[in-house]
Amino acid sequence: MPPKKHRTTGSGDLFRARLDQVINMKHELVQLAGKVDWDWIDGDIAPLYSENGRPVVAA
Repeated sequence: MPPKKHRTTGSGDLFRARLDQVINMKHELVQLAGKVDWDWIDGDIAPLYSENGRPVVAA
């Protein structure tokens, strides 16, 4: 079963820091993540997921 897409509500969570406030946004891996076509990767590996079995548990 493929993982669910993360939804952004636009409202801040009072007890959680936003990730962009915690990590260095100029770090090479952060910049690389912004250049990766994640939708293409999701579409390319989607057939590999099974509809049977236990769903993904997101933290």
